[in-house]
Amino acid sequence: MDEQVVRGGGPPRWWRYGPPWMHRWGDEERAPRWPWRSTVLLTVFVLVGSHWAAHQQAGERAALDTFARVLLVVGSGLLLWRQRYPVLVVFGTAAAATVYLGAGYPYGPVFLTVAVACFSAVVTGHRRAAWGAVAMLWAGHMLVAHWLYRWLPPSGDRAPSWGQELVIAAWVVAIVALAELTRVRREQWSRERAERAQAARRRADEERLRIARELHDVLAHSISVINVQAGVGLALLDSDPEQARTALTTIKAASKEALGEVRQVLDTLRTPGDAPRAPAPGLDRLPELVEQAASAGLTVEVEGEAPRLAPGTDLAAFRIVQEALTNVVRHSGSRQARVCLAHDERTLRLRVDDDGPATGADAGGSGNGLAGMRERAAALGGTIEAGPRADGGFRVLAVLPLNVKAKEDDR
Repeated sequence: MDEQVVRGGGPPRWWRYGPPWMHRWGDEERAPRWPWRSTVLLTVFVLVGSHWAAHQQAGERAALDTFARVLLVVGSGLLLWRQRYPVLVVFGTAAAATVYLGAGYPYGPVFLTVAVACFSAVVTGHRRAAWGAVAMLWAGHMLVAHWLYRWLPPSGDRAPSWGQELVIAAWVVAIVALAELTRVRREQWSRERAERAQAARRRADEERLRIARELHDVLAHSISVINVQAGVGLALLDSDPEQARTALTTIKAASKEALGEVRQVLDTLRTPGDAPRAPAPGLDRLPELVEQAASAGLTVEVEGEAPRLAPGTDLAAFRIVQEALTNVVRHSGSRQARVCLAHDERTLRLRVDDDGPATGADAGGSGNGLAGMRERAAALGGTIEAGPRADGGFRVLAVLPLNVKAKEDDR
């Protein structure tokens, strides 16, 4: 779902979840990479830009010498460690820039190294360190430009105007604001990635639960029929071979049907993007359930007809009736059951009754039948009531909505 292209406008996917390079910064399990290329390019830019600035400010500022170039290289080279040690780098670049300005060298891209280090520190969560380094540089600049300039090179230097200071202050605020905006956006991207990962895990859990319910309902019903017929066959093998043959035939048919439905469930796991090869069962197969129950010795009476249902509701209704009849075969001493279907404009009511009494036999059951029925009904917004009747026997009553609102996809 996340890979689908949404047509009709809206922000691009990278703006919602962040660009790929920002994902690498947010990966805490992976060590930060060494930013060699950006550091080398930035160092070359700072050296060339400072050399050009020195020609433009000749006579006003001190000429670039070896010490100036060392300061420029040190300030730019520290950026190589900006992802591993952002606090040390931001203070180191600020200190190098302060010494550079105090020595009277020309203004130029030396401030860019501090801006990049401040940006990295804020984005990685070291806001106080970034603000502290910027404040240190600003205080050092004010001290040199308005007080110490009388004793520092170049000779004859004058204090800059306060208008120029306001321009510099505006640039500093803009850089820090951009870094803060990036930090906030990066945290938002991290939250959205975590929410999408959690939604994916939730969908996987729901899918596993759905498959577990399908396998339980398919196998429980068929194996219950096989269990009953196997007992009949063993009991009549010597006295009534023909009836034993009928029981074995029923076992073969039930096992074949169970294998077919299990194969259909497993096919959805192998090819999750493909449509199922066979349609999902629904209440139109209720006569088959009645026939299978009859082969297990249970007479089932059906009252009412089901309306046209959505595929999900139809499957849930079928599985609920199937599990209820399976429970009658397993746990009830009655050999008769009644299935009543009723509906109005909004709901479908399924009622399965038997006259009991309970036998206490589980026929190898897991005890998850009622829980599975409740989960199916709850997934559609319906309810299940199951329990003994006042006049004896047991009743399962399911109320399912006819109009089920589709769940919105997690984005």
